[in-house]
Amino acid sequence: MSAEEVKVAITAVNPEMYYSKGGSDLSKFKKLVDSEGVEGILKKYKEDKQKDGGYTFPANSIANYKIHFDSQQSQLEPIYYWLLDFVQDAGWTMEKLTDNFVSSPGSGHFSEMGQKVALMQDKGIKILADVNTVIKSVLNLIYDLKEFEIRLEHYDDAKSKDPKKRESGILALKQIWLDNVDMKRGRGAIHQLATMEMGYTTLREAFMVANNQKDLENMKSEKGGAVINDQVYRILVPRLSEFLKWMDYSEKEMRKRFSIEKSYLKSQIETIKLYSSWMKPYLKAAEELRQKGFDGNAALVNAFSTSMFELTLFGKKEVKPDPKFGDYKLKRKYYQCIVINLKYRGHVSQRVTQKGDYGFAMGGRVDMDFDAYSLNEEEVKIIMDKLKNQDALDSLKFSGDVAAEALEELREDLEHFLEKKEDKEEKKKAEDDINPFTALFGLFKKKEKKSDGKKKNIIDIKNVKKDNFVEKSVRADAALAASDWLYNVYDIYKKAHGMASSAEPFENADEEKTKEPNV
Repeated sequence: MSAEEVKVAITAVNPEMYYSKGGSDLSKFKKLVDSEGVEGILKKYKEDKQKDGGYTFPANSIANYKIHFDSQQSQLEPIYYWLLDFVQDAGWTMEKLTDNFVSSPGSGHFSEMGQKVALMQDKGIKILADVNTVIKSVLNLIYDLKEFEIRLEHYDDAKSKDPKKRESGILALKQIWLDNVDMKRGRGAIHQLATMEMGYTTLREAFMVANNQKDLENMKSEKGGAVINDQVYRILVPRLSEFLKWMDYSEKEMRKRFSIEKSYLKSQIETIKLYSSWMKPYLKAAEELRQKGFDGNAALVNAFSTSMFELTLFGKKEVKPDPKFGDYKLKRKYYQCIVINLKYRGHVSQRVTQKGDYGFAMGGRVDMDFDAYSLNEEEVKIIMDKLKNQDALDSLKFSGDVAAEALEELREDLEHFLEKKEDKEEKKKAEDDINPFTALFGLFKKKEKKSDGKKKNIIDIKNVKKDNFVEKSVRADAALAASDWLYNVYDIYKKAHGMASSAEPFENADEEKTKEPNV
């Protein structure tokens, strides 16, 4: 993001006040803003600037002051902090919008920053690899827990009072026992005997039907139709007893393992969060140390020891209605705003002191640009949101919330397995509650949540209402106050640093923007 983009965004939210070209050009621009929005205007500005490096956007602030000087002892850091502290101490809220820097490949500053970036990236990538390993572990755990849950449902059905459910659960468990436990006997397994040995064709069917030894005796007796013979009976008696014991022991072990794996899943989730908190600072620092801005600038020569910096500060201070309007309460706040842009071009060369320690000597040209604006809180919110979105699109920013994104995809499964028993009981109780008053209160709660969600939505420029008479007056007061304060910053800075200044304020404020509205 550059200072020019900040001015473009301000112009887009209020073209009538800040678009310098009037007449048909203004009408065309307003139609373009209505159709494309602020983001579309910013995109078009960048495209036009790339086509023609000398492109200037027709933006016009309320007042503008500039300071340019070149000194071999000048440094940007003390200038930046002098302005920041001076304005903040006067009660302004300041926000840094632009923080760009570039160093030529031949400079010592380039090497120093490159080493720092490489170190941050290396540490961040190592932690990211650990995060990915734990995420894979979480996926496997969720898969296992789903398998356990399906199996445990069979055990619950086998104990159900409903005869059909109970029969379904027992049959499912018998099939699992035959496939996974009894099958290990090889040729002696029930499956093998029933298909390969003569005289045992009824073995599998009898096992699936019988639930205890009495059922087997009935099948063997003549009253039961003598479905099975003595050979089958003698094989099924111990096998059925073994199955019943397995069903009891396996359920206990399954529930124990299910509980352990749920606890392990919780610890893995906490590990992911911990790794993510460790990883974010490194990746964020690596991104912030990435060189950006000043693309194609002729001042950057590869072999020179040249560095360029750009910093933009946005300040706002609320303005109250004039006492002549009595107790009138504004529906939205109005601010006097200033934009301070600092550009530095110079050399940052490495030096060694007498003590043997290393440092950087700086010196070069500083360009300071001061602009004043008058905006309401809706306009400020749109400007900030769109500029941040644009900055995110432009940068190669790596998402530090990789873990959060992965967990979001698994949120439903995690809530299902990690939800507390008390929460589940309360949820079930709420679902079973047929009290009409409870349902009515619940309906109101849902509506309140929806209304809260609407408040959080980003305001679109089309929804910003025009100023009424009082708001126009407050905006004019804000414009005049911003213009006066901007001159104070400019004038006091020059005097504090031994520069020549004017005895009286310059008459460069736009009178149309600071004039009170007509009745």
